[in-house]
Amino acid sequence: MSQNAGQPVVPGFDDLLAGAQRSAVHLEMRDAYGVGGESSGFRRWQKTGERDNDPSSDYWRPWVEQIAATVARGVVIRRARIVSEPVTDYIRYEYGGTVVNLASGEQVRWLPRRQASDLALPGNDFWVFDGGTVVFNHFTGDGDWAEPPKELRTEPAVAKLCVDAFESVWERATPHDQYNV
Repeated sequence: MSQNAGQPVVPGFDDLLAGAQRSAVHLEMRDAYGVGGESSGFRRWQKTGERDNDPSSDYWRPWVEQIAATVARGVVIRRARIVSEPVTDYIRYEYGGTVVNLASGEQVRWLPRRQASDLALPGNDFWVFDGGTVVFNHFTGDGDWAEPPKELRTEPAVAKLCVDAFESVWERATPHDQYNV
């Protein structure tokens, strides 16, 4: 992946997850994403209401196998989503696919945005691996990947900000099976 001059090369997600020993947490804060790999499935869902929720499908199998293997190694994987209510169509679509995240071994919670007003949150979605390696995801206004799409940060203060933000969200958020869109 190309990076701006002076920025570290961001390892691939597969490598970061493979290197995780204890935890991988992901905070999502957008109400819509427009990344290329999901756009055709989202459009299909908008037209038909049908969503691929088969963990063994060609689309999901690589993710499910990777997450399941990581969880089997003892790594806890948690995902929290901050959403506006009423939720957008995209969040309904994402909610419908969360069954696959859960089947792979992820834990998922949802937090209405109005309940996050007093939390200190970074400006971008992120992953944190083992509490010390942060990867910020950068998106355009339309929700597609920006350039560069990812930013690696390992400074202790940045890691602490993200870990604290995630834990604050997680504590307030509702587990997927108790949250309704």
